[in-house]
Amino acid sequence: METTATAPINLRFEDIESGTQFESAAHTVTPADIAAFADVTRDHHPLHVNATYAKSRGFPAVIAHGLYGLSLMEGLKSELKLYEETSVASLGWDGVCFKAPVVAGDRLRVRFRFVEKRPTRNPARGVVIEALELINQRDEVVTEARHTSLILTRQPDCASATPDAS
Repeated sequence: METTATAPINLRFEDIESGTQFESAAHTVTPADIAAFADVTRDHHPLHVNATYAKSRGFPAVIAHGLYGLSLMEGLKSELKLYEETSVASLGWDGVCFKAPVVAGDRLRVRFRFVEKRPTRNPARGVVIEALELINQRDEVVTEARHTSLILTRQPDCASATPDAS
């Protein structure tokens, strides 16, 4: 059963329940956001920096990089502080799908739910898998993905500093 919960701070492995869902605050994408991401990543493809070119390819204006949307998903989620002091590592992203373009003026929020968790060999850490959707102001999913995180349990951390995700 899916429930939308108020976001607690510093979730630990034992706190995670499959099906629990959270939604972030929204962020309005600006032309400066799109340009800054192009600069930081050194990807100045004309779809991201040249409105005339983007329009010639069927877009209403320059579009944000798909990876901007993925990064924004993580940023909006991190603002909830679910793992503020309990995150050990991001273990990766799977099933990333860019479903619709993101343009300046879009108001985006992230909705995610816990879909799976498993213990590791290290009793102080557990693996959590989240299904995420980046949603625009028209309630359209523009990006979806699954994210795997390594987080602390309530057990004392006696292990070495090397993450153990197995």
